[in-house]
Amino acid sequence: MKREKGQYGYRDSIRRTRLAVTAVLAAAVLAQLGARYLTDDQAAKNILTVMAILTVLPLANMASPLLASWPYRTPPKDFYEKIKPYEEKCTILYDLILTTKEFVIPLDAIAVHPGGVYGYCTAKKLKVKEAEQSLNKLFTAGGLDPKMKLIPEEKGFLRRMDSLKPAGEGKEDGMAEAAVSLLKSLAM
Repeated sequence: MKREKGQYGYRDSIRRTRLAVTAVLAAAVLAQLGARYLTDDQAAKNILTVMAILTVLPLANMASPLLASWPYRTPPKDFYEKIKPYEEKCTILYDLILTTKEFVIPLDAIAVHPGGVYGYCTAKKLKVKEAEQSLNKLFTAGGLDPKMKLIPEEKGFLRRMDSLKPAGEGKEDGMAEAAVSLLKSLAM
């Protein structure tokens, strides 16, 4: 089943899709290069070479995000079960890998609330404060308040989720929806 950005299981779903497409494109390149050696006609060799070169471009476009996201998998189902009750308080996005010019930021869960945006970041070597600043610059450029906080520990993230009040009816001015849209656009 195909998952949309922000749904639980998205990372594993997109990984399988990208892996399959990458394998098909790689096989196509190899077949074209192999066919090149099976013909004696110079014009056919030239056409097969150009076809292989043109097939490498989408192969690279598919393989590069696959390689960048390879270490990050969908979190265990019990993590999802812990976070799911908070969907009543705010919008929760799962399994996103946000990219900026400087950082690749894997987030198992992101809580988008009128009071701020809180992400549970699982990267061990990520410079959290610098990544937060980078994301907040993108929020500012998108016309949003820079309220993104990255939380590297699950317990800290769950404590923050417990402290959130339910999003008020009519209190929002569309900022939460704009933040969700921005986060999805930053995700690979």
